[in-house]
Amino acid sequence: MTPESLLEAGTRALARNGDLRTSRQRFAEAYEAAERDGDVDTLVAAALGAGGVWVHEHRTAAEAELVRSRIEHALTLVEPKSDIALRLRLRLTAESDYQANTNADVLKLLDEARQADDPVVRVEALSLAHHCVLGPDHVELRKELATEMISESLRSGRPGDLLMALLWQVVDHFLDGDPHAVRRLTDLRERLEHTDHLAVRFVVSAIEVMLAIRDGRFEEAEQLAGASAQLGAEAGDVDATAWYGAQLCAIRWYQGRTAELFPLLDHLVHSPTLSTVDNSFFSALAVAAALSGDRLKAQGALAMLTRRGLDALPRSSTWLVTMSGVADAAHLLGDADAAREVHAILLPFARLPLMASLAVTCFGSARHPLGLAALTFGDAELAVTHLRAAVRDNLALGHWPAALSSRRKYAEALERAGDVEEARRQLATCAQEAAALGLGTAGAELSVRREGTRWRVSLGSRSALVDGGIGMAHLAVLVANPGREIDAAELVAGTNAVTEEVAAYDQLDPEALRQYRNRLTALRGRELSDAERREHDWLAGQIAAATGLGGRTRTFSDSGERARIAVGKAVRRAVRTLSSADPVIGNHVRDHVRTGRRCSYSPS
Repeated sequence: MTPESLLEAGTRALARNGDLRTSRQRFAEAYEAAERDGDVDTLVAAALGAGGVWVHEHRTAAEAELVRSRIEHALTLVEPKSDIALRLRLRLTAESDYQANTNADVLKLLDEARQADDPVVRVEALSLAHHCVLGPDHVELRKELATEMISESLRSGRPGDLLMALLWQVVDHFLDGDPHAVRRLTDLRERLEHTDHLAVRFVVSAIEVMLAIRDGRFEEAEQLAGASAQLGAEAGDVDATAWYGAQLCAIRWYQGRTAELFPLLDHLVHSPTLSTVDNSFFSALAVAAALSGDRLKAQGALAMLTRRGLDALPRSSTWLVTMSGVADAAHLLGDADAAREVHAILLPFARLPLMASLAVTCFGSARHPLGLAALTFGDAELAVTHLRAAVRDNLALGHWPAALSSRRKYAEALERAGDVEEARRQLATCAQEAAALGLGTAGAELSVRREGTRWRVSLGSRSALVDGGIGMAHLAVLVANPGREIDAAELVAGTNAVTEEVAAYDQLDPEALRQYRNRLTALRGRELSDAERREHDWLAGQIAAATGLGGRTRTFSDSGERARIAVGKAVRRAVRTLSSADPVIGNHVRDHVRTGRRCSYSPS
């Protein structure tokens, strides 16, 4: 093929079909052929076309440098005041601004492009500028740019320009939580049926995954996410893998299965295909690691985000989701300092939905992480205010799983603020909403088992790994004997073996058991530090788990009153720990475990 025919094939693939993969290949071939033949015009057009539709399409250092150097070379071959020179400068400036998380230079060039006679120059300038202002600070500016681009695209003579402009408008509406966003999306879908554009169709398919998640249609959403990722790979979109990972994170989050993603996220955060201004997967890793029980990995990921201050992180299209993950991780790790910082920086954007990239996934209202942060640094009244608003905003978004999640945390905040009755009413509403979404826990089996020094608590498909303690040991015994009342004194002292199931726990050898008991005895009867209290609870939990109800550790002379108090306190601590790790599991245990002189777990 001649350089001209290769260029024509690349232009057709990009501007008409939205086929990024084919266009990149054809433009590269056209550039090399034109370079051999000394065809300056074809070389310049091929260098410009290689930039693609989006900004930052070329992620690896080698690819990005090759495209940049070719555009710079092409710029030396053209008249500086020409339209083609302006288009080349626009591409270089947009790439530079995007990676630096700035926009001043590209917006300045946009003003220059508005004076050009060629509508193609204006359309390209508007699209590139729009891509550089996807952060939460530029909601209104984006809408103005998209509206202007629609008008200019009607003059460019390229069908793909109008589809791109309409797509930007759809994205803007979703990022702003606009109630007419779905209406705009429907219009774009209908246009794609008559004029296909692979790159636009891929983004639309990703937005449809987001909508399925907001509806609580998780199984369908996961299928749609897989199909969308395949379409993205076909289109040659570099974000296909990252978007699929983000969508899977959202699905597993609302299913209570985030911990399952820990190995995937640990690998994905280092992928060279991720955008240089995207830190959302580090915050997701911190959350998944905390839920998996790897506090060191969770603390490391959180420290990576906070070490220079959260305000130093680029306010890109994934910034809001990153901040939400920071709030979740801080809550799980009990990091009050990080919680205060994320609350202060996120507060100006409280009204916005937590959207990632081009509205490809949504984690609900920004009020939710604000409430979570307030809970973490101990301001229950502030948490109540934020979480009440989060419930309202999530209902307005039509994000039913997020509304349910916010309502659960709202109930927790109410309880901490002392409004126990309203907390119970909210939890009752949670149960009704969860049942309507098919997310209820009715019929799900609860299990509590020891894993090393920690405890794995599972409820149906949900699972949480939490620190040990005597309360968890009590829960293990109660759950192993569903529906059976057990005397509180027996739970503490272990005087009678009630079931053979308890004996199935890993046994400590006699010498280790003797040493544990000696150390536990040494800790009793004196004021304990926080570290000694944790050690005390862990030792007691190990002994209780290893001996079941048959290993006497201490007795209560008043025939149960002290035991009743001790068991109640220990179980409540365990429930609080569980609720922080997984509110659904924590609420289930709170609702179905009864303490007192006689204790029981009644699953039905």
